[in-house]
Amino acid sequence: MSEDKFNIMLSGVGGQGLMLLSQTIGRACSNMDKKVITGEQHGLSQRSGSIYVHLRLGEDAHSPLIPYGEADLMVSLEGMEVLRNLEYLKPDGHIISSNRLMHHPIETNKVVQEEIHEYITIEDIVEKLEEFTKNIYMIDSLSLAKEAGNPRTENVVLLGTVAAISDFPLEKDVLKEVVKETVPEKTIEVNLKAFELGYKEGVKNG
Repeated sequence: MSEDKFNIMLSGVGGQGLMLLSQTIGRACSNMDKKVITGEQHGLSQRSGSIYVHLRLGEDAHSPLIPYGEADLMVSLEGMEVLRNLEYLKPDGHIISSNRLMHHPIETNKVVQEEIHEYITIEDIVEKLEEFTKNIYMIDSLSLAKEAGNPRTENVVLLGTVAAISDFPLEKDVLKEVVKETVPEKTIEVNLKAFELGYKEGVKNG
């Protein structure tokens, strides 16, 4: 990838803390004097709808939206949201995603009405993703967040996993400092633990 740019696509479901994840990365860029441009869609965030954020790092970033096929990294807090935005990933780009599935009400309704007989599984999703890239890291972020002490820290778990990518342009220590500055003071300790657990998981999947 070019040293002059790094494109990140964040996705998830309303209420999972995607905006905090975006803000943390953005502030880390500012602390490292890196140019960053963002484009957000979060109109459905109060209704558990799909949300996404485009993050474009580097001097070559001139517009907020990542062109199709140019995302170096996709980070998702929910498994299905990776598939919804897969067209943005570049060939053999990196995917870091929670293995958690939050089935949409439409899908649930189809099961109730017996129009379909089973939900999509994380294994189904990985099989489809492998048609585009082998760099797939499905993380049990909810279990790690609970281990840290708060299930709501899944977003920070994934941030820690991202920090373990060898060519990720932001330094681990800078990200940790921004986490401390961004989250409520009483949650700093648990968030830092979530970050470290995610980082160790990323190193393990290396």
